[in-house]
Amino acid sequence: MATRIKCVFTLLLLMILDIGPIPITAAMGLFIVLFRPLWFKNLVDTIYSGKNTN
Repeated sequence: MATRIKCVFTLLLLMILDIGPIPITAAMGLFIVLFRPLWFKNLVDTIYSGKNTN
């Protein structure tokens, strides 16, 4: 559950920062789609595994 809460807060922060002149959320989404970083896969695995590592 802690991982999901961290993700929610991070997404809320990105939504607030996205109001500014630089679209951070779209750039981060494009980065994730293009490069498929290992940290993102681990995050998704943690969320959907039902286990909490923190």
